[in-house]
Amino acid sequence: MDPNTSYLQKHPNVTSSRVSNFLNKGQWEETNIHASLYDSRVSGEPHVKMEWWPAPGLERPTFAHAAKQEFSPISTGHTFGPGWATHWVRATIKIPKEFEGKQVRFLFDPECEAMVWSAEGEALQGITGASDSGCHHVDFILTNKAKADEGARILYLEIACNGLFGNPGPHSLIAPPNKDRRFSLREADLVVLNEAAWAMLHDMGILLDAYKTLPASSPRAWQALSTANDMVNVYEPNDKASINRALEISKKFFASRGGEANHQVYAIGNCHIDTAWLWPYDETKRKVARSWSTQLDYMDRYPEYKFAASQAQQFEWLQTLYPALFKRVQEKAKTGQFIPIGGTWIEMDCNIPSGESLARQFLLGQKYFEKHFNQRSKVFWLPDTFGYSSQLPQIVRLSGAEYFFTQKLSWNNINKFPHTTFRWIGLDGSHILTHMAPAETYTANATASQLISSVARHKDISYTNESLYLYGNGDGGGGPLEDMIERLDRMKDVDGLPRVKHAHPNEFYEHVDKTNKGLVTWKGELYFELHRGTYTSQAKTKKFNRQSEFLLRDVEMLSVMAKSIAHGFAYPSKEIERLWKLVCLNQFHDVIPGTSIEIVYEDTDAIYADVVQSATAMKQDALIALFNHVSLNSVDEATGMLFVNTTAWPRTEVVAVPGLDHAGIQQVRKQDNAALVIATSVPELGVSVVDLTDTGAESIPVTVFKDTNGDVVLENLYVTARIGKHGQLVSLWDKRDERELIPDNKRANVFYLHDDIPLFWDAWDIEIYNLEKKAELPATKVVIVDEGPLVASVCIEIPISEQSKLRQWVSLSAISPRLDFACDVDWHESRKCLKVSFTWDIYNDMATYETQYGVIQRPTHRNTTWDMAKFEVCAHKFVDLSEYGYGVALLNDCKYGYSTLGNTMSMTLLRSPKAPDANCDMGNHTFRYAIYPHKGAFGESDVVQEAYQFNIPLVQLPVDYEIAANAADSAGATPYFSLAGAPNVVLDTVKAAEDNPNDVIVRMYEAYGGHARATLTTKLNVSAAQKTNILEEKMDNLKISPAAKGSKGKSVSINIKPFEIVTVKFIIKS
Repeated sequence: MDPNTSYLQKHPNVTSSRVSNFLNKGQWEETNIHASLYDSRVSGEPHVKMEWWPAPGLERPTFAHAAKQEFSPISTGHTFGPGWATHWVRATIKIPKEFEGKQVRFLFDPECEAMVWSAEGEALQGITGASDSGCHHVDFILTNKAKADEGARILYLEIACNGLFGNPGPHSLIAPPNKDRRFSLREADLVVLNEAAWAMLHDMGILLDAYKTLPASSPRAWQALSTANDMVNVYEPNDKASINRALEISKKFFASRGGEANHQVYAIGNCHIDTAWLWPYDETKRKVARSWSTQLDYMDRYPEYKFAASQAQQFEWLQTLYPALFKRVQEKAKTGQFIPIGGTWIEMDCNIPSGESLARQFLLGQKYFEKHFNQRSKVFWLPDTFGYSSQLPQIVRLSGAEYFFTQKLSWNNINKFPHTTFRWIGLDGSHILTHMAPAETYTANATASQLISSVARHKDISYTNESLYLYGNGDGGGGPLEDMIERLDRMKDVDGLPRVKHAHPNEFYEHVDKTNKGLVTWKGELYFELHRGTYTSQAKTKKFNRQSEFLLRDVEMLSVMAKSIAHGFAYPSKEIERLWKLVCLNQFHDVIPGTSIEIVYEDTDAIYADVVQSATAMKQDALIALFNHVSLNSVDEATGMLFVNTTAWPRTEVVAVPGLDHAGIQQVRKQDNAALVIATSVPELGVSVVDLTDTGAESIPVTVFKDTNGDVVLENLYVTARIGKHGQLVSLWDKRDERELIPDNKRANVFYLHDDIPLFWDAWDIEIYNLEKKAELPATKVVIVDEGPLVASVCIEIPISEQSKLRQWVSLSAISPRLDFACDVDWHESRKCLKVSFTWDIYNDMATYETQYGVIQRPTHRNTTWDMAKFEVCAHKFVDLSEYGYGVALLNDCKYGYSTLGNTMSMTLLRSPKAPDANCDMGNHTFRYAIYPHKGAFGESDVVQEAYQFNIPLVQLPVDYEIAANAADSAGATPYFSLAGAPNVVLDTVKAAEDNPNDVIVRMYEAYGGHARATLTTKLNVSAAQKTNILEEKMDNLKISPAAKGSKGKSVSINIKPFEIVTVKFIIKS
């Protein structure tokens, strides 16, 4: 027998382990390939002299500032800290003469992130230190060919005291940050690479990975292992020729081609940078520069390499803070190597933002990319968001894009999503070609195993034999590394592996669109079966977002009105855009969901304060322009109140006016001493004036009393509500329909405290088992507060625990069946969740939840695992449970987490996770919700309009009644805009056009799921009208007609499909 015969097929695990040991650092690196990776290495003076300056506190000074400071000598072993601090190192480098003619690299490992700067202040390349395994990138090329007389050169290194994933505390990636984290300078060496040894390392890594991943029956698997084993056999650590012999062996394996029938992988580099998450916005600005500068260097070195980056906000940051880098990005974009993609301002959450917010994400993003890169993104790029709204296909289409990429549904924890490449159909029937990378990651590391899995996990391979492959370190940035690009180049066309090529994502989608064999479809939302707690965590952020969205809506609408009649009023386009950018920024998919560290929310609080302050001032400016001739500076002087209605239907409401003290006032609310006034028939997008001296308001008063059972009874013309001694609603009687809404022995407005301990993702997840462990929270005090005639109210006090308590005011007005609940919670829990539930005598297999620009129906049962997975779902301003002829809606002003099981609705109010923010939601919270019973099923109701009214108060101004009443018509008694003939259509937005602030954009949508023919009338001086997309580009001309008899202005009539979003542009005569 031949003693040299290999028996590897009989001991493959041993051979595989042998090859692994040959490739790994550690015990054997003195005798394996790592012994040969560097031909030369020097460190310390005179070759590397280092000096250091620590920035004070947690400041992030500019290069210009840092370079002027006094630096002190340091050497390797020096420590940097604490977490989030910035240090600067000045390195004076002298390349040894013996390095002449060779490529020389500077290895600088501070165990954290850093940026390399030239002595002239040019940002050159990012560094990722050793603390982040797998993301290690510490080499900077000083020269490709050293000269014999190289003089000294100076580099500056900006040290950011955080790893790629921030500064997590011990034991967990998502632990709250360790503010005292320290980093050590591990190396600062000049090296010359042994390029052949590195090539051998890359080859053998692919061979070993292919063997481990390919089926055991595959001949190529055994050939891969045999090839790697043979390479180990010929290698000698001190013999360069042995490395070349080994490469000759691997060359034969890689020379075997796979053929055109093999699966084609389209590879695109990316470095998904979370705009904030385990680090704040300000650090992201530096991450962008570090990551993208590194990729620009690879583009110079690898002409075929392509890299995609999304989020226009990050490009704008780079443009502002690193203009030279931004110009390099623009240059590489022209060559097709640097690919701006996505079309949105940031990679936003798709659950919480309103429909208009999603529209603005695209408007801002596409506008930016067109202006600075002369291109529009065809691909909606959102790999890492926690669910996808059913209106996205239509919004994407209306924003000039055609395709969609994600992969997040691969994380589902109950059902595996059944498709890879498919056509996603939205609420209105719009569809977009959608692909979810079968490698099931957006941070792949260019391995043979991941490419092979792109075939094995492709669920639609019978229709299309291609897939996208996103590789590069991400979340914290970084991007592809040199070895990833090298591996992909080796695997372009190798027998046994899928073919792979560097490609623009557009190339992939266009090919699939053209060549597929009939793709399957998926209708409706792409519900993410994980991270359901993101509908609730960081409640204040969600509340600020809702308030900001509606505040900006009012600002735009009132500013359009003001510009139309107030001479000299300038529509504040630039400031409105600035504020929308801030609101959109905070809608990033790790910010508004509530899954970032505490300092991120310190930033968002400041941003929202800026938005509210500026928007409120602009709103006041518009009101002054509209009504300065009638408004008063003080409520004390008022004999009338002027009310502005920014919704598109008439409203009659009881309005609270703070500070008003007048003999004619019927009631003062005891909770805050606000005067209560009835605003009657305020016209749509118009104004009405109330005479405060007129005490003869026509309304049947609301009453409140305690009955013989001790229940508190609130009663008006429409309903009778009974509140039991525990603060719960025990009866709700509809007087008009003579119908009890609460079943026998059931209750509504019942609070529960649930355990809230997920499997891992603390701030992210609510798990289904937490529904099993809960405690009911009864009230200890129920007191009548307001006794009419306009509003009756009850105050309820509920102890939650020894640390937390809830106070609630339940109120009923004289003019509506709506029952309002205002809550004030002092919340200091740990991994608990507060819910409130309502059980109704209404039965339907489906409940209706508001989503962006429409509604979605979801099951009220858990028949299947797909139904069960939706035990917690997202809704916007309301949830409705209806049956034939009747229904009840649950309205809210800032909550998003819901469930309906059988005939019980539940709303999630507060959570208390401890990671990554240890203080998430601790403190005081105020929020409101309401019960709105209605005749008719949801589709026949006015629930959508009532939910808008609950969120958008009438604007109020104190006036002299006589003057204001006479002048009201010029200021808006005749509506600026009105809709007729289509009660199912909602006018949502009025704004100035992007291209000309003299022209006006009106956006509306069909809200209930039916066809409509709507007549939109405006009293503005219109010369033409167009139907446009979200980017305000003309789709069709609209015929203008005189307004209906008795009305002023011009009208357009539009046929609208179910859930269609319609944007109209009015061209205004100058």
